[in-house]
Amino acid sequence: MNMIRATAIAVLAVMLVACSGGGATTAPTTSPTSAATATAAPTATTAPTEAPTEEPTTAPTEEPTSSPSEAPTGSPAAGPVCENLPEGSEGDLLATICERGTILVSTDPNYAPQSFLNPDGTFEGFDIDTANEIGARLGVEVQFETPSFDAVVAGSWSDRWDISVGSVTITEEREEILDFTQAYYYTPAQIAVTTDSGITSIDALAGQPICVGSSTTYQYWLDGTLNLVGSPEPTPPPAGATAFPLGTDQDCAQSVQSGRSDFEAWLSSSTTIQAAIDADTPMVAVGDPVFFEALAVATDKSNADHDALQTALDEIIAAMHADGTLSASSMEWFDGLDLTVTE
Repeated sequence: MNMIRATAIAVLAVMLVACSGGGATTAPTTSPTSAATATAAPTATTAPTEAPTEEPTTAPTEEPTSSPSEAPTGSPAAGPVCENLPEGSEGDLLATICERGTILVSTDPNYAPQSFLNPDGTFEGFDIDTANEIGARLGVEVQFETPSFDAVVAGSWSDRWDISVGSVTITEEREEILDFTQAYYYTPAQIAVTTDSGITSIDALAGQPICVGSSTTYQYWLDGTLNLVGSPEPTPPPAGATAFPLGTDQDCAQSVQSGRSDFEAWLSSSTTIQAAIDADTPMVAVGDPVFFEALAVATDKSNADHDALQTALDEIIAAMHADGTLSASSMEWFDGLDLTVTE
């Protein structure tokens, strides 16, 4: 009997050792989760301990990645910027705009399909939609101003307008007097000729005047002074070709339509060229685009207190790229073309 009792005690001791330590020595080599479970509750079975630990560890870690709290500043998910001004924006132009409740935006009233003024006084176009969306994401109304393009790229705006959403190309010279957001779209520079000219190649324009908008990248290209930023290297202009500048690009098309043009060629954005051709201007595109340009929202460097506004604008443009707003608008205004990307 004593022998039986001793044997039973010995067996029980072995079992206790196995339950408290022996089984845990092999678990970490195959499953860290099982090891943690065995340490925390050695007497519990495997199924109840694994079910609660697996469920909460996946759901909470994935949820914050799409949480509205991480949405870019200025996006609809984050709410209007003016409702929660960034720290350090006191005294900045951004705070002034938010307090005023209106942002003054310069644009071109005669640059379809980017921007144009309707007979009823309303504005339409790709740039107009972009500006209105910027206003909405800031949380303010948009008031459009229509200075000459020369005045916009000259800087020293003297608070006559706050920003430019007028298809301003980023160049080295302009970066000295203006600050730019990241590009919100890209356009090819295209040459068109009158249908009566008989011209079929760009080389045939050697020594010819080519109509352009005054102080535009198109004029700089012909003058040999174009220094683009964030764009591919342009092709050289036709030998001896000269710029014939008018107030704005569409003035070139309207001169041809009126029959009073002193030129046979016109250089502008491919979108503006196509809009004029679609409006029955007797012109035709010739050759490949001569350069591609990155266009951005601009602010005036002479206003020293606009850093917070510049940051907010850049974040808004980034959010509009990310959520597809700019792509959708481009395809609406540019006949299904997405000019917000370079590929």
